[in-house]
Amino acid sequence: MYNILICDDERDIVSALKIFLSDTNYTLFEAYTGKEALSVISRNDIHLILMDIMMPEMDGISAMVKIREQSNVPVILLTAKSEDTDKILGLNIGADDYITKPFNPVEVSARVKSQLRRYMQLGSGTIKQQCFRIGGIELDDKAKSVTLDGEPVPLTPTEYDIMKLLMENPDQVFS
Repeated sequence: MYNILICDDERDIVSALKIFLSDTNYTLFEAYTGKEALSVISRNDIHLILMDIMMPEMDGISAMVKIREQSNVPVILLTAKSEDTDKILGLNIGADDYITKPFNPVEVSARVKSQLRRYMQLGSGTIKQQCFRIGGIELDDKAKSVTLDGEPVPLTPTEYDIMKLLMENPDQVFS
């Protein structure tokens, strides 16, 4: 499952991109300003970002500079700015690709798949597993639940974190 952030101040474009990218392998997050995008990124493991340049509060270029300070996640700029100087600026400050509006949804989908493939195959990206099963114990990180032979096991948050660490790292010893 890949986590994709769509960031554009035009809600219709975000909705359209969500339709174009509705795929069982994608979990889609949305943001409408650069600041919102940074907030989503800080709370989630994002594998690719589609970002507009011209947005209120914080534009896409400023947001991308902040993103590049901490991550090499692929960023595709999706913008109405089609001048060569705009494209060169976007690519020089860290964008992995640049698509101008209006865009072809099939092309956007192909570029998303291409960037995800490159990012994941070169070892930069990882997908966090959300369900772990060892013997009769099953941990569902999305639901934050643990079961033993199908029966729920009540755990404190600390106990849950320890259980998750151990199940994520089988055959390893921790002090």
